[in-house]
Amino acid sequence: MNYQQIISKIKSLYNPKNIAGMKRFGINVKNAYGVPIPELRKIGRLVKKDHEIAKQLWNSGIHEARILASIVDDPKQITSKQMDDWVKEFNSWDICDQCCMNLFSETEIGYNKAIDWAKRKEEFEKRAGFALMAVIAVHNKKLPDKELIKFFPIIKRESTDERNFVRKAVNWALRQIGKRNMALNREAVKLSKELKDSQNKSACWIGTDAYRELTNPKVVERIKNKKR
Repeated sequence: MNYQQIISKIKSLYNPKNIAGMKRFGINVKNAYGVPIPELRKIGRLVKKDHEIAKQLWNSGIHEARILASIVDDPKQITSKQMDDWVKEFNSWDICDQCCMNLFSETEIGYNKAIDWAKRKEEFEKRAGFALMAVIAVHNKKLPDKELIKFFPIIKRESTDERNFVRKAVNWALRQIGKRNMALNREAVKLSKELKDSQNKSACWIGTDAYRELTNPKVVERIKNKKR
């Protein structure tokens, strides 16, 4: 499929009912066609990895085309500048998370971008930093624990950000790191307890929610039974 065929396909799948559902979940539906992620992944399998088409799709400004761009782009060809350019244009949590899950986490510079973006002021740029931490904790099996522990001071520092899409991503990162193995679980539980006892409303919520999950006996048992 070429670029024009892909855009035509996305437009042919226009679904106003899905758009209404996206709104309910806090998704920015500007330039959206209501195409579900499974449908975008089907298109992605036809396109395969294509860096040039990915750039065209992103530049279209169409909501679903941008998600598809993250699916078909080649992480080996993406540059630091491209990642920074894209993250500055994030206007919805789903585009942010899909780019982090599908593409940015697969790059060699994803780890450093997580640290950099977590310091940003803009809501979705900062969210991207913590979404990357969460995804890296799950998928980068070769990353040493000591590198993930470096995320904890950043999580603590930014836990007072009360913006909804930021604090949820901070919480996501803390929980995913804590579910990687028992050593990290113990460290994450310590931080969760500290945040739980905080006077700051956002930090308290992050800590309470993370502590509840990370100390749940069923969750702990799954972590213990994980294959390293």
